Amino acid sequence: MDLRKLKKLIDLVEESGISELELTEGEEKVRISRAMAPGVAPVAQYVAAPAPVAAAPAPAAAATAPAAAPAEALDGKVVKSPMVGTFYRASSPDAKAFVDVGSSVSTGDTLCIIEAMKLLNEIESEFSGTIKKIFVENGQPVEYGEPLFLIG
Repeated sequence: MDLRKLKKLIDLVEESGISELELTEGEEKVRISRAMAPGVAPVAQYVAAPAPVAAAPAPAAAATAPAAAPAEALDGKVVKSPMVGTFYRASSPDAKAFVDVGSSVSTGDTLCIIEAMKLLNEIESEFSGTIKKIFVENGQPVEYGEPLFLIG
């Protein structure tokens, strides 16, 4: 990967306010993490030759297993976060929540909002059913793939 491109990615991470960026191009993988303390420069990790494809998912699966285990133990379908950001149950602080436990939802209904890089993204239901559990508190940061709702 080109050093100019790496520099641009580091600058984008600094300017955007995101804490981490991971990019894969072919067999090259770059991960840029930013410390939360102000004034600290981002750290870039560059991996030129990744591990075999079969071995690569194992560490990721092990890392997400504790968060996903409660969702899998319950009966229903899990709606997971499609992005990193801040989870909001309503469109504004004084508005009614989109859904509560026990709410009936149809495919395409708005469940929540995830704010990412100053953009508000409405997360829609992928399933029809009843909200059985909400895994995330209002205003809490969420990671990609983190369980948000259990729909039964």
